[in-house]
Amino acid sequence: MVPRAFVKLFHDLATFPVPLRSGALAIGNFDGVHLGHARIVERLLARARQVGGPAVVFTFDPHPVRLLRPDAAPPPLTWTNRKAELLARLGVDAVLAYPTDEALLALGPAEFFAEIICKQLDARSLVEGPNFRFGRGRAGTIELLGKLAAAAGILVEVVEPVVVADEIVSSSRVRRLVADGRVGEARRLLTEPYRVRGMVVHGAGRGAKIGFATANVDAIDTILPAHGVYAGRALVADRLWPAAINVGSNPTFGEQTPKVEAHLIGWHDPLYGSAVELDFLERLRGVERFAGVAELRDQLARDVADAERIVAQYPT
Repeated sequence: MVPRAFVKLFHDLATFPVPLRSGALAIGNFDGVHLGHARIVERLLARARQVGGPAVVFTFDPHPVRLLRPDAAPPPLTWTNRKAELLARLGVDAVLAYPTDEALLALGPAEFFAEIICKQLDARSLVEGPNFRFGRGRAGTIELLGKLAAAAGILVEVVEPVVVADEIVSSSRVRRLVADGRVGEARRLLTEPYRVRGMVVHGAGRGAKIGFATANVDAIDTILPAHGVYAGRALVADRLWPAAINVGSNPTFGEQTPKVEAHLIGWHDPLYGSAVELDFLERLRGVERFAGVAELRDQLARDVADAERIVAQYPT
């Protein structure tokens, strides 16, 4: 069984418990929960101990840009519950995923600071990155936050970004790597391997006929890696299974519609209608067209062996 982090996830300020107020607060999207976010959380926990209160992350659901400029909204790396779970694993006491609406977006920086940070959450300390923006039109800068906080007697700590391979770790960088299929590189920037979720639906059933049954995963609501075959893991009923995951079409059988198929190594029971989560660890190869079923079967056997070997290197 995979231990789930106990998550205190809230969606409403009106019901946010009083014991979780009056502590240290970090505000942001935290999409993907990468190493930069982990550094912010590390300092958040230190500040919470300093002020003798809880460590709370205030995030947005959905990302504000989805309301302001939906055509420009980046595809998310994590869904809200996953984000909260990852933050809980880092040690935060609670996550407030505030429903993004027109009323919130209409608050100017000073109003947001006074209403949300001071009145509603009674923050004693704030921890943010240097590019933090807040309030209507993202007009509030980290400098303005410092001035408002100083006047209110609130401590502010600005955390410098994490740099890996001479580039700042950011959600956009992780998103770019995932989109390119470079999930191994993305994994090294994240606190946990990149994961998607979906529901298992009926497929053509060809995999089972050639000895490699697959779960066809649909309704995925986060960014998908580039087309290819990946070594990964499938989380089903709180247990992780090694998996070979195909993202893309099946040209050997003349199918051009892209889909996500996962062969769970060692799994034999039906999964139709089940929720499944998939971790992407390494890309094995691109999508290929094979001369026939025998050639495809041989390649799938190699893919499964490679996936099993790679997954064995990771703790469960």
